[in-house]
Amino acid sequence: MNFIETRGNDGIKPIEVPFSEAILNPSTSFGGLYVPAYLPKLEENFLQNHVNSSYKELAYDILKAFEIDIDESEINKALALYDNFDNPANPCPVIKVKKDLFVHEQYHGPTRAFKDMALQPFGSILSSIAKARNEKYLILAATSGDTGPAALNTFKNKENIQVACLYPDGGTSDVQRLQMVCEDGKNLKVLGIKGNFDDAQNALKQLLASQTFKDELKKDNIKLSAANSVNFGRIIFQIIYHFWSYIQLLKENEIANGDKIYLVVPSGNFGNVLGGFYAQEMGVPIEKLLVASNENNILTQWINTGIYDIRDKALKLTKSPAMDILKSSNIERVIFSLCGAQRTKELMEDLNKNNIFQMSENETKNLQKYFSAVDSDDTFGTNTIKEFLDIGYLMDPHTATCIKAYNTLREKNLKTVIYSTAEWTKFSPTVLNALNENDTKYSDKEALEEISSKYDATLPQSIKDLFHSKINHSLVIDKKDIEAEIVKFIRES
Repeated sequence: MNFIETRGNDGIKPIEVPFSEAILNPSTSFGGLYVPAYLPKLEENFLQNHVNSSYKELAYDILKAFEIDIDESEINKALALYDNFDNPANPCPVIKVKKDLFVHEQYHGPTRAFKDMALQPFGSILSSIAKARNEKYLILAATSGDTGPAALNTFKNKENIQVACLYPDGGTSDVQRLQMVCEDGKNLKVLGIKGNFDDAQNALKQLLASQTFKDELKKDNIKLSAANSVNFGRIIFQIIYHFWSYIQLLKENEIANGDKIYLVVPSGNFGNVLGGFYAQEMGVPIEKLLVASNENNILTQWINTGIYDIRDKALKLTKSPAMDILKSSNIERVIFSLCGAQRTKELMEDLNKNNIFQMSENETKNLQKYFSAVDSDDTFGTNTIKEFLDIGYLMDPHTATCIKAYNTLREKNLKTVIYSTAEWTKFSPTVLNALNENDTKYSDKEALEEISSKYDATLPQSIKDLFHSKINHSLVIDKKDIEAEIVKFIRES
């Protein structure tokens, strides 16, 4: 299968590229993104036939359906990394918490967040291609807290790979920051920036599109790629676990094959829910994708009105910081699927130039066939964390936003899966405030210790070790200095 561009072709770049090229060089015409030329339709009994499959077996069959140009041995090597998760056969368990409510726990990998589900195998595949081609790559990552640790972990000490990771100083939890700044791989550079995640992501996109920057890297025979979900290498692995959600309900006889379900996804950059959209298009019986936002409710506004307006919008720092995003990259891929390349180019150019775009009434109605959205505030989140611990389930503040969607957006009485994208350990002060019903400012360390002892919650050794680890990356810089610092890192490595 080949990949095409969301904003059409400029007559310079190839009209179509294979998967390997799309993930190595994700920069496309007019600043767009790569998408599959088509989505594979799986056979009628695909879901039922995988009821007794392991996650790796399911993933392998879905990747083969995309006909990606990656050697079978490299695919199996990448998928074998799920053996490093808490339960290799079931790396992302689906847990029943109410009669019709299930939590898909996506945080059982090395960095305790859902980004491991895609970045572990993606990093392996990208590294193997670079090595086979004898090419050197700089991988850029911008993070609101979870992509950074996962990207650094998967690419650490990989041959032919260097990584520069940008995070907003003060915009992540302490645990997330420590997971990045304590990394000791010789091929890694972590830079705090004075700004927010949108600033970090915009810097990444500008560098990916900058011929001057690419020419500078070329002097050292280095090419440029990205670990963010602008790279379809991330998205293809994010499709798989939505199939897993459905199959687990089949396996437990909670649904019959063909029954529809709701999926609820806490959304920031829209990559996770995009994977659900693609899974639905490939044949998973999803009634609707319910999008949960925090007070940075730009996605709720877009889905409910067709208007994406960030004029005069100031990013709010909330208790669910991985969702503190105003410019969500992956809405572009949904717009392309629904409206085509020319319209996508028009809308994205409006957003880039004027900080607003407006879809037509028919376009908005079509969007709403697939998605509904709602937002919640920090008070709702903390109340929800307390409410669910009282019935025996401990969740993080991002998962808590899903409950608003579960409570208010379902139009039918269908089984519902919400996505838990991070372990409680990543945001322990917020969780402890919720459980103790106070506003005390706890350090991450004391919150982790109190929750683990008082509520008998497991504290992974990797999280404990962070507080005794050496900080190897302490630099915090202005946005204007990002390119110079990265070039300096390349030259000194």
